[in-house]
Amino acid sequence: MSFLFRSAAGRSVGSRSLDRRSMLRGTLAVGAGLAFGPLLLSGTAQAYSWSRTMKQGDNGADVLELQIRVSGWAANSASQTRVGLDGDFGPGTAAAVKRFQAAYGLEDDGIAGPNTHAKLNALEQSDGSTAHFNWSEFYDQASGTFNGGKVSAAQVKENARRCMYKLEALRKKLGDKPITVNSGFRSIEHNADIGGASDSMHLYGTAADLDVPGVATKTVYQKAETCGFSGLERYTVDHQHVDSRADLGRDWWWESGTV
Repeated sequence: MSFLFRSAAGRSVGSRSLDRRSMLRGTLAVGAGLAFGPLLLSGTAQAYSWSRTMKQGDNGADVLELQIRVSGWAANSASQTRVGLDGDFGPGTAAAVKRFQAAYGLEDDGIAGPNTHAKLNALEQSDGSTAHFNWSEFYDQASGTFNGGKVSAAQVKENARRCMYKLEALRKKLGDKPITVNSGFRSIEHNADIGGASDSMHLYGTAADLDVPGVATKTVYQKAETCGFSGLERYTVDHQHVDSRADLGRDWWWESGTV
């Protein structure tokens, strides 16, 4: 089932470089078949209409949207843990909500009420992207679109949106340090041209190669270990690769993990 998600008016963001990034090193461990959630469909963007206070035991499309937005708060320390995107408000979702609330100075009771809703919506831009990341950062660098990947352009866009929310959490955990996305989605053609892995997570829009000026790549990696990213490239290269391959039914892959 597909649901229409609307997004809130946000704040302007400075431009970022879109330097070409080379292939993702490492291979994928192929697990179960793809499992996708709701699409972000085109339309007039406005604040998501949270219609109720949500707590443990609730379920529905609004719980799924909440899970997407707090998914970067999956753990306090390095852990191969992710927030399940299933629309069921369980203990994992409650714990992530508490971490989100504490990080933003809210009462950390694990209940998503008006104050939590307002902060979640403040992390959006009016076009559906997030406060500190733009769609253009995730476009295929050859075509400037979300076309030509392994899934539809609409699904790529939704996957990129979900990645953005995890990156918002990572940014916060790094002390609000600006993050540059050097490579987001790649079309099959562009990925082949640069020698990317044949089933790279970039082809689905669920991956990003990052640079955080002034922060060691190892530090970025270690903070990413708490953000629910199920794919992490080793931090000994000149950028940090992150992805959410487990959301697509794949096995976890932490190339230099502490777990």
